[in-house]
Amino acid sequence: MTTFDIGTVVHHLHYDYRGVIVEVDESCQADEAWYRKNRTQPDRNQPWYHVFVDGGHETYVAHSNLEEDTAGTPINHPHVTRVFPSFYKGKYHRQSLN
Repeated sequence: MTTFDIGTVVHHLHYDYRGVIVEVDESCQADEAWYRKNRTQPDRNQPWYHVFVDGGHETYVAHSNLEEDTAGTPINHPHVTRVFPSFYKGKYHRQSLN
């Protein structure tokens, strides 16, 4: 399974929000109690992503619930510029592209 890269803008298939990948885990690292509360309960044995969500919150999402966003526009999140100084061609970058 191909994972999304850090800085990729994604769209959640079920909840229709956009966000940017901040960190990638090879499998779900959340504890069992958190996982049981997750409404969709996707397979734990797939990539999971820490995502800054457009509008300001953060979430933890399974690969199967995401697709790459094709809008090509940045997201609005208060921490995005601390992590990614550059947005170019629809993707965030950790280093400035001058």
